[in-house]
Amino acid sequence: MKEFLSQSFYGNTVQNWLISFGILLGAIIVAKICYWIIGKYVKRITEKTASKLDDLLIDKLEEPIVYAIGILGFYLGFQRLTFGAGVDGFFRHMFTFLFTLNITWLVVRTVDALVEEYIVPLVEKSESDLDDQLMPLIRKLFKAILWSMGIIIGLNNAGFDVAALIAGLGIGGLALALAAQDTVKNIFGGIMVYLDKPFKIADRIVISGHDGVVEEVGIRSTRIRTLEGRQITIPNAQFSESPIENISREPSRKIVLNLGLTYETSPEGMEKAMQMLKEIAEAHPSTEEDILVSFNNWGDFALGILFIYYIKAGEDILQTQTDINITILKRFNAEGLEFAYPTQTIYRK
Repeated sequence: MKEFLSQSFYGNTVQNWLISFGILLGAIIVAKICYWIIGKYVKRITEKTASKLDDLLIDKLEEPIVYAIGILGFYLGFQRLTFGAGVDGFFRHMFTFLFTLNITWLVVRTVDALVEEYIVPLVEKSESDLDDQLMPLIRKLFKAILWSMGIIIGLNNAGFDVAALIAGLGIGGLALALAAQDTVKNIFGGIMVYLDKPFKIADRIVISGHDGVVEEVGIRSTRIRTLEGRQITIPNAQFSESPIENISREPSRKIVLNLGLTYETSPEGMEKAMQMLKEIAEAHPSTEEDILVSFNNWGDFALGILFIYYIKAGEDILQTQTDINITILKRFNAEGLEFAYPTQTIYRK
């Protein structure tokens, strides 16, 4: 038995191979036991606590912890074996890189759990829907940054020339940025829309002659449904270059009417007409108190009355105008007040 254990294979005795395999097998068993304990007992304990943060942390960290135990078992098992300077150096650098990636995974999941517990609820409570749509993108971008840092640190610790690698990536990134500068402008435009919040989903806006309702705000473009029912996709860079009119944020809708009565209308009739216009606007529940009526024009064929009223925000604008116009028509007809239309009177000698 001792002779068998002392035999050498690939520069290591059978005994060392068996011990290394035993360490590896033991690490796998320990990892499985830890995974079972976390799922069976630790999660049940955290579920009973008032905070959800511990549940998130346990759920996100159990896999990195279990894999860390497995990687540690591989490393300890390999330490007992020798394969030559080149192979030993390669495996040592590989384990260093794997440990760094595992730690990065642990950090990324910890940060993600903190964001999900504290930042996401604040975003969901905000009135704007833009941050709800951009939050997943920001989380992915933040994860990508952490992973990039972890990979760079891991490669540096593994003996690679990271400075030359970063320089190469910088040149390639510059070329890519020049080729995709429009895309970069649109991405920054989307970020500015998120920060400035000039509109939100379901707002009616006017930009560059397009009048419609915002349906979707992406990181590169925004989709608007026009009043004609067509969908328009506008690059986000345009929002930082063009003025935006947010119709949904108007405090009230100003309605201006220019009415014309015939020249046969008496002064008393004009006064009565203006008084009726005030009463009609004041009586409607959807109008504001600010009402302006003025005899402002001696037209070619009509006595002009300027009638201005305001419809409250959130009211049915078209129906309110219809109600007021119908009432004007009924009351003016009942009082014998005639609306003028283009006419000419020719006198012959």
